[in-house]
Amino acid sequence: MTIQKWPLKEIVEYAKSHSPYYRELYANSKFEKLSDLPITDQTTFWKGDVLTTDKRDGIVFKSGGSTGAPKYSYFTSLEWQSFTEVFGWGMSQGILEDYDRVANLFYVGDLYASFLFIKDSVQWIPVENKKILQFPIAGATGPDHILKTLEEFSINVMVGVPSAILTLLEYYDGQKKKYPGVKIEKLLFGGEALYPDQYLALKKIFPDIKISSIGYASVDGGALGYSDCECTDGEHRVFDGSNIIEIVDPDTNEVITEQNRVGKVLLTNLTRKLMPIIRYPAGDLAMWVESAETPFRKFKLQGRSDEAARLGTISVYFEDTRTMVMTALKEINGLQFQMILNHFAHKDELILKIAGHGLKADLKIIDRLIEAFKKEKPVYHDILSKGLIHPLKIEIVEMNQLEANARTGKLKRVIDNRSGK
Repeated sequence: MTIQKWPLKEIVEYAKSHSPYYRELYANSKFEKLSDLPITDQTTFWKGDVLTTDKRDGIVFKSGGSTGAPKYSYFTSLEWQSFTEVFGWGMSQGILEDYDRVANLFYVGDLYASFLFIKDSVQWIPVENKKILQFPIAGATGPDHILKTLEEFSINVMVGVPSAILTLLEYYDGQKKKYPGVKIEKLLFGGEALYPDQYLALKKIFPDIKISSIGYASVDGGALGYSDCECTDGEHRVFDGSNIIEIVDPDTNEVITEQNRVGKVLLTNLTRKLMPIIRYPAGDLAMWVESAETPFRKFKLQGRSDEAARLGTISVYFEDTRTMVMTALKEINGLQFQMILNHFAHKDELILKIAGHGLKADLKIIDRLIEAFKKEKPVYHDILSKGLIHPLKIEIVEMNQLEANARTGKLKRVIDNRSGK
């Protein structure tokens, strides 16, 4: 493997010397251990001058799918290779076996990373670990063409987004006689969580199918964790040497080392210098499920934290959405809102619950907010039209109907009512 990585101290010193954002962030910080450094704030990070040079090779992706506040992730060629090599090695630790035939059904285009990321990661799976044959079909391909390809090449593994895979397989379930040769043995999912109703629906179509996370990563942060054969639902292992995962208390930012205590996930990436990622909030909650001394320590995801909501395959950042709401309702004083995530009928739903002085439920106001959201998130209409999510719902409520943290009294920004399998 030719993975490019650096010691933590070198990453921190390089970021402080070459990135205007980190230079300012660390101006008053003495660095002896990682927890001495402030946690990166996503809002200021994406608004700041983060990159360490204006001389760049490599590849650029868009994170978040937003026009109002576009977020672009930069990788040098070697950083991208390291990212995909690390992730490919992680994939080789899971349920894939020699000579599996893998259909890549992730999405591609408009600076979207997932299809190319998985294509490159599968390509970098070490052949001494697993020998894999990949078919880069892409999720936007028509269902009949996908099914014909699965049948023609005896493809036994699909990788993709759960909601899109389920939509495809439900279509197949009604067309089985046309495709008698389709036999799927494994599904590796990513891009969104897999929920119990989706799991049961998949098992109903293919009772013997093996289902696993493809791994845990983000285009803004990089590789976070991999799923091996010992990982159960929601569990992943740290990529020791390539990243550092911290779990911190959501209220105090205390670093959590003990098992079974839920906190926010922070990522420090040791393979990136062009766009350093240091103590960056991944947007998820998790807990350790093994002792601190365990190599490649296992953790379990516990839903989303309050930086962002994951709606199907798109990230809806709280601060971006707050700005959108404030702009759309600029005539209203004292605005407060929270984002609610539900899951039913195999799909995610986002509710914006909004309160303000004198704000009343009105169809014109609701339509105005929905139109503003569509403008902020152009990809929303695309995944809605594919039937991958439920329509956005707007609820105008009284202030006392917004949910607060019982211990701190703080308004909850993101409430995730979904539960993983």
